[in-house]
Amino acid sequence: MAEDIEGDTREVLATSLKPGRFAILNGIACKVTKIDISKTGKHGHAKCRIEASSILDDKKLILVVPGHDAIKTPIIEKKTAQLLSISGNKANVMDIESYETFDLEIPEELQGQVKEGIQVVYWVVTGSKVMKQIK
Repeated sequence: MAEDIEGDTREVLATSLKPGRFAILNGIACKVTKIDISKTGKHGHAKCRIEASSILDDKKLILVVPGHDAIKTPIIEKKTAQLLSISGNKANVMDIESYETFDLEIPEELQGQVKEGIQVVYWVVTGSKVMKQIK
């Protein structure tokens, strides 16, 4: 297993991925939903078929790679913010620790549940910020 930590990612072997883990596929941070590993063939390499959904917009991705390939995995920071105002499907929030204010898109599953003044959990993934749940 490769331990090459570079910025906010690290590398693991494709065969070590499991459903529920995170990976960067085609430059997009994803959550692995299914992985099929074929047996080694005539030339000695197993293939991994990785099915995943994007963390940012839930788009589905499928990637087939040799099992010995290194796959980047994102290092995810989970932080808390207070919701200051809501405008359409965007929320202006303030980080509890740094007091930085910024806008986050409100996910469909949280629409109608978010109100001004509540605290939310957001993730920082490969430079992007995503609202994940109400605290």
